Amino acid sequence: MTRPEDSVRLVEVGARDGLQNEQRTLVPAIRAQLLTRLADAGLQTLEAGAFVSPRWVPQMAGTDEVFKALPARPDVTWTALVPNAQGLQAALDAGCREVAVFAAASEAFSQKNINCSIAQSLSRFQEVMVRAREAGVRVRGYVSCVLGCPFTGQVNVRDVATVSAALYGMGCYEISLGDTLGTGTPSATRALIEACAEEVPLSALAGHFHDTYGMAIANICAAMDAGVRVFDSSVSGLGGCPYSPGATGNVATEDVVYLLDGMGVRHGVNLDALIDIGTWIDAQLGRETASSVARAVLAKRRSGG
Repeated sequence: MTRPEDSVRLVEVGARDGLQNEQRTLVPAIRAQLLTRLADAGLQTLEAGAFVSPRWVPQMAGTDEVFKALPARPDVTWTALVPNAQGLQAALDAGCREVAVFAAASEAFSQKNINCSIAQSLSRFQEVMVRAREAGVRVRGYVSCVLGCPFTGQVNVRDVATVSAALYGMGCYEISLGDTLGTGTPSATRALIEACAEEVPLSALAGHFHDTYGMAIANICAAMDAGVRVFDSSVSGLGGCPYSPGATGNVATEDVVYLLDGMGVRHGVNLDALIDIGTWIDAQLGRETASSVARAVLAKRRSGG
């Protein structure tokens, strides 16, 4: 069970996983401003972009410019997604000191997402791992569709554990387990964590929950009870998944911070500043916040409460 003295590390994914699935594309300067403001609010690990082809993900065009505009801060880690060795080289050229690779627990999703099998994707990452190690760059691993696939339905937790173990074994320091569809429930989440913890140290597991069915916060609680202490979240609930029809955005960072505050769990993020940032970026994108907490706080502010 979670204890008051516990702490949780939040990985802010709004500027990459969030923005890549928003309709409006933001220029690098605005994305860099978003990241800087989020860091000022207390977030210390932030996805700054992805070194992928702009033909496939136009929202991530100019990620190198984003990195060049970010301040060097000893207390902050700016990370980027890289799909292959070419992407890694672009990240290194931009001064990136941590990258992430992306695999799936579903064969069908892997084919739709990165046009190769799971085994092929893992083989492709071997070169990334070797070159990253030589450059002194840490690598984080993502596993998608851990609690369901949009094309084949249920995913066996043993398959998730196998992919997670492969990524950890090749050198990923942390494995983020992604409920891409947002269909997970607390009992399924707990079973997932228990299965993966048999193959990967619990301290190296993180949770990445979408809120499609309104279960993200409940799933985070279940994962915390199972011992997970790292969670991905996205300011204002930005994003979703372009390869997962119907999936809504990542869990909102505001909602996670409110939860942790209520549990007395340390996290280091200022909720009021976060809500202000969410309001600002929503205006840039022409959208409404997906954060229940932000909606409640903003309504209270307007009423003078």
